[in-house]
Amino acid sequence: MKLVFWLFPLCGLSSVVIAETATDNIERLEVHGRQINTLGHSTSASEGIVGAAEIASRPLLRTGEILEFVPGMIVTQHSGSGKANQYFLRGFNLDHGTDFNTKVDGMPVNMRTHGHGQGYTDLNFVIPELLGEIRYAKGSYYPEVADFSAAGAAQLMLADELPANQVGVTFGEYGYQRLVATQELNTDIGRFIMGAELQAYDGPWADIDEDVSKVNVVARYLTRLGDGDLSFTLMAYDNSWNSADQIPARAVESGLIDLYGSLDKDVGGDASRYSLSANYDAGDWQGSLYAIRSTMDLFSNFTYFLNDPILGDEFEQVDERTIWGGDFKRDWHTTLGGSAVTYSLGGDVRYDDIGAVGLYNTQARQRLNTVRNDEVEELSSGLFTKLEWLPAEQWRLNLGLRYDYFDVQVNSDNSLNSGNASDGMWSLKAGASYLWSDHLELYVNAGQGLHSNDARGATINVDPVTGEDTDKVDLLVRSNGGEFGVKYYDRDFINFSAALWYLQLDSELMFVGDAGNTESSRASERYGAELTAYYWLNDQLSIDMELAWTEARFTENQFEEGKYIDGAVPFVGSAGITYRPDNEGIYSSIRVRHLGERVLDSFNEHKADATTLVNFAVGYGFKHLDTKLELLNVFDSKDHDIDYFYSSRLPGEAAEGVEDLHYHPVEPRMVRVSVSYHF
Repeated sequence: MKLVFWLFPLCGLSSVVIAETATDNIERLEVHGRQINTLGHSTSASEGIVGAAEIASRPLLRTGEILEFVPGMIVTQHSGSGKANQYFLRGFNLDHGTDFNTKVDGMPVNMRTHGHGQGYTDLNFVIPELLGEIRYAKGSYYPEVADFSAAGAAQLMLADELPANQVGVTFGEYGYQRLVATQELNTDIGRFIMGAELQAYDGPWADIDEDVSKVNVVARYLTRLGDGDLSFTLMAYDNSWNSADQIPARAVESGLIDLYGSLDKDVGGDASRYSLSANYDAGDWQGSLYAIRSTMDLFSNFTYFLNDPILGDEFEQVDERTIWGGDFKRDWHTTLGGSAVTYSLGGDVRYDDIGAVGLYNTQARQRLNTVRNDEVEELSSGLFTKLEWLPAEQWRLNLGLRYDYFDVQVNSDNSLNSGNASDGMWSLKAGASYLWSDHLELYVNAGQGLHSNDARGATINVDPVTGEDTDKVDLLVRSNGGEFGVKYYDRDFINFSAALWYLQLDSELMFVGDAGNTESSRASERYGAELTAYYWLNDQLSIDMELAWTEARFTENQFEEGKYIDGAVPFVGSAGITYRPDNEGIYSSIRVRHLGERVLDSFNEHKADATTLVNFAVGYGFKHLDTKLELLNVFDSKDHDIDYFYSSRLPGEAAEGVEDLHYHPVEPRMVRVSVSYHF
């Protein structure tokens, strides 16, 4: 008997297929998830794979929380359910996705030059039941990814096979309703996988009915072509909602509104995403192509009557675009002086044809005037090479080099802000690992990364509100990072990793609460430590724990403007216990996650309290039927999903407004019950 391993790397990540050969038969076992042994194959200690079974077992309030499978990631919300989530990782308040690169089956999710913020990452188009695995890699050490990857990257992979077809319904408090159906058909010409999701939700808000109306449809075709696997994927998403935005603390304390109340009841939005993609994987050859049509129309009001004491400060953000792109990678395997060498060449191209990216002043969702309206063409291309050398049995050395080039053209309603800009940047990555034993591996990594700034900031000459001269920003911004790490793996009981890391950015992307977008800020640095452990008491019962500590500071103008980075979180943690039998019977999961106290201004004069939530799920599966009960926010916490500190004005207050804490409360305890039929 012998074991043979096929490895399919992406950003240093691997899924493993084990083939066991015997005299009379061949048995194939595919393994996914935290129990994969990546020792000897990982680029760093801060990467991993999450399998479909683990995704299915965890209770989720929102779809975007699937990114909490990335150790140290916290996902919250500061507005309506249809909007992109708020993300925290490695001391970043990532806003809606800045500095964390996210892809779904090879398609980029981060939106450049977006109406609501640079790197906008909306995952509402994902159906969790169709996910096969999540591959994550933190740090800037992987030449396959570039833009928005300073903190890390994640690839959400759709399943190529379904464990079963299913139809399921979920009903919950506050008008929550969800229908999901999946179907796999195997034919002589290939495999078809289809899925659909319908979701409605009113929400717990005192004076707003969220009226969420979400529709998702996925259709895939998979077949063999030559020596590889070919897939085509069609995805369609449409959603509309009303928002319960962040609220000022003084409005609640004075009794003007309830904790779950609102000051502007007309905010909300709608969004859509339609895509067609193709992926081909022949082992040493990999490639993908995609076309995406995305729209968003969002109404917000964060300052109420500060800018316009009569009509109010409600505003509309519009984004309409078509994205075309693709990537390829080729691997070669050879020897050097008797030692194994793998070298790779790859590249990618992306073109954003942004037909409209606009900002308007509104009242009751009716436009009053145009702040600015632009058409943008943004083209990026990247080329990388990577070398992996095994000079000795226990040593692996990695070296990567990448070049990225961006070219943008902005056609603005103010000709002074129209123009072209371009920039290119080289990035060097390097790493080494030492396999101390069959269970322990040590890593050291260093790498350069980048993020792109909003194209409009690279061509701007005058402020669209004041008309005053303003400075341009760099189109591309450098990041530099390094890491020491260790992984310990024993298939029988534990998967453990730890890392000490450092990251420096030439310019921080900061969320501006009263404008509803991100702006380029000062240089910064971060360093921290992370511990991750998954412990299996037996084949059915497991315990996991993820802890992360970070210190984040500005390194420019520290005394004039303060050294603290708004929203940076010094500590996050999560832990859970999961019981999942292989066959029929009871299964359950309980999870706690903690978002630590964090600073809200650069002088550390105002802080947000910590947030701790506990979620619980219990289910019973028998034959073709599965029932599940989820209890979200078990202890009915009144903590905050998100906190900001800025000026706003309520009716009757002074014209200059009042500086205050503004927050979005976590949603109260709620029960959801699901029933699904598998066939």
